[in-house]
Amino acid sequence: MIDFSLTDEQQLIREAARDFAQSKIVPVATDNDHEGKFDTEIVKGLAEMGFLGSIFPEQYGGRGIDYRTYGLIVEEIGKADSAARTVISVTTSLCGVPMLKFGSEDQKQKYLPGIADGTALACFGLTEPDTGSDAANKKTRATKTEDGWSISGQKMWISLGNYAKVALIFCQTDPELGYKGLVCFLVPTDTPGFSAQPIKHKLGMHASDVAELYLDDVRVPDDAMLGEIGQGFKVAMTALESGRFSVGSGALGICQGSLECSVAYAKEREQFGKKIAEFQLVQDMIAQMVVKTDASRLLLWRAAWLKDTGQPNTTETSIAKLHSTESAIECANLAIQVHGGSGYVDDFPPARYLRDSRVLTLYEGTSQVQKLIIGRAYTGFNAMA
Repeated sequence: MIDFSLTDEQQLIREAARDFAQSKIVPVATDNDHEGKFDTEIVKGLAEMGFLGSIFPEQYGGRGIDYRTYGLIVEEIGKADSAARTVISVTTSLCGVPMLKFGSEDQKQKYLPGIADGTALACFGLTEPDTGSDAANKKTRATKTEDGWSISGQKMWISLGNYAKVALIFCQTDPELGYKGLVCFLVPTDTPGFSAQPIKHKLGMHASDVAELYLDDVRVPDDAMLGEIGQGFKVAMTALESGRFSVGSGALGICQGSLECSVAYAKEREQFGKKIAEFQLVQDMIAQMVVKTDASRLLLWRAAWLKDTGQPNTTETSIAKLHSTESAIECANLAIQVHGGSGYVDDFPPARYLRDSRVLTLYEGTSQVQKLIIGRAYTGFNAMA
């Protein structure tokens, strides 16, 4: 049975994450958003707090915490600024987790400590200009050479792509093999032929770093391969499953933040001679946020429990990701309604919450992909085949 109580250690870690988020991230979040600034000082602080690679074993620079505790950290950082949360999700879940599962000991020793201490961030190069959800149909090619592999192609919407020291690059070795021909390489970003270009003018997450990657005859040795030929799809799915939990936890932070700021505002704002918190329809909106937030948290904690106990959790993680990310948009929208005109400007959090939440239903698998995963589990039919 799932125990919903938190241990003393979990409470302390959550409080530490909350204190860091409120003292170091919140005061600069609005300015960073306006300036489109990727704040390397926040990244440094996240590393110093042990929040990067926190689920890694201690021998690789991590803290060896469980997924539930990891989710508590991500929720608090996501409540403060989803752009800062992205750094944790990408480095830890999308990049670190597949390295832990498929990497050689040399690869783990080479890359994981740098991720954990923030000196060598990583990025996840799966999506391409012409292939997003269709993860098996990549146009980036890996061609065998005498001394390794030559990689050529393009990647799109890659978080941390301009700052990462190493990139997980997914390539096709033989198009006729489909997903069985996929392979993943750990590619140092200073390798000749590798370049990155910032992507600007996003709807939200202005303080996050997003890049387009270009690989032109990038040469890597055989030992740069993560796993084996044909395991690329499994590597990607392992990363995405962990990433969905992390993104969902960040979305929960937006739900919680939307609820908290709405309650605080409703208790202060007066109209018609009384606090707007006394109005039935305002309480209705707050009640909706409470239910969506609590339901998201319970679904995420169930997924974390399954992960921590070593049980299958693909479907449950997709359920949690779907519900929490859609709820984040809904809660942010409700928060704007509670705030009225004040919610439409950046003097209060809801406007940024709404802009930042929109992308959460897109990456690590769109909401539609999550529904197909859930539908496959319950019907036995694969609509994605």
